[in-house]
Amino acid sequence: MNWRKHIHSDFKIMMGKPVIIGTRIPVELILEKLSAGETFGQILEAYPRLNQEAILAAIAFAAETLRADALYPIMETA
Repeated sequence: MNWRKHIHSDFKIMMGKPVIIGTRIPVELILEKLSAGETFGQILEAYPRLNQEAILAAIAFAAETLRADALYPIMETA
């Protein structure tokens, strides 16, 4: 999936957070909703300016971003 045609970052929009092009909907919001168990259908109903390709692009963007050579310490919680 070529996420670049769906996602961009501009400091003038949402302080530079990656958003779906043509919206102020951050990738982060889409990922949070998916991780909370919302379906594509529920997200599309709540955000009619989105489409399925945009949701898939958000997932692809996150995967590519995490693929970078970096350490992500995870703290254990009680």
